[in-house]
Amino acid sequence: MISIVITTYNRSEALLPVLAALADQNDQGFEVIVADDGSTEFHQNAIQAAAARLGLPLTHVWHPDVGFTASRVRNLGVASAAGAYVVLLDGDCVPEIDFVRRHRRLMEPGCFVNGSRVLLSQRLTQAVVAGEVQVHGRSAAFWLRACLRGDASKLTGLLRLPDFSGRRHAAFQWKGIRSCNMGVWRQDYEAVDGFDESFVGWGHEDADFVLRLHNAGVQRKNGFCATEVFHLWHAQASRAEESKNAATVRERMRTAQVLSTVGYRESKSVHDAVIRTWR
Repeated sequence: MISIVITTYNRSEALLPVLAALADQNDQGFEVIVADDGSTEFHQNAIQAAAARLGLPLTHVWHPDVGFTASRVRNLGVASAAGAYVVLLDGDCVPEIDFVRRHRRLMEPGCFVNGSRVLLSQRLTQAVVAGEVQVHGRSAAFWLRACLRGDASKLTGLLRLPDFSGRRHAAFQWKGIRSCNMGVWRQDYEAVDGFDESFVGWGHEDADFVLRLHNAGVQRKNGFCATEVFHLWHAQASRAEESKNAATVRERMRTAQVLSTVGYRESKSVHDAVIRTWR
């Protein structure tokens, strides 16, 4: 089984089309864990109502809102997962209907899959979150029109390439890391102690995670033209801590660090998380 761990925070209107696309997957061998970084009761209720309406069982993992703590909430989500393979997904990234099947085809021991994305415009995003437009399961003509109007950044969501040697990268490569769409074996996640919760604010905790996987001997595979998700538009988060976080990653590139400073093991023992299963 694959465990899909979705991070969200006070944006249930974006999460609902993500859940709808998961309900329509042509490979149903997965579970859904929503890792909630402290959303209000309004958004929690909206998630529960959507799960019931879609007939999509999910586990909701919530902890108090103490700021941007994506690393911690991902660790909490994985701690609640049952699958041997974990796909990390952001709550504003809508998967195509063969998303799970394509990730399954790219699964390989000793590798993680760095997924790909198509950026959507603010205009198309507004229509999606309003329930006026569905973006999963659409035709080539729909996406061609979207690209011509500037509503989609590229057409790779239409292409499906098989697994081949060109997907693998032996060296660490910072460019293009996508924790908003990433597949990793549970045992590898635990071996590097998950995401490092010592990273504060937005930025580069995913690069650090990939670097430590690399140091542990886990090779990167790129999921382009196979695992694309449709990334809904949003205003940029504060970049106040970005340079500090980037400096930390650059410093660690000169070391062989594998384990988080504060990571998955610590998250498993926290007592302020609320875990509910909705079926």
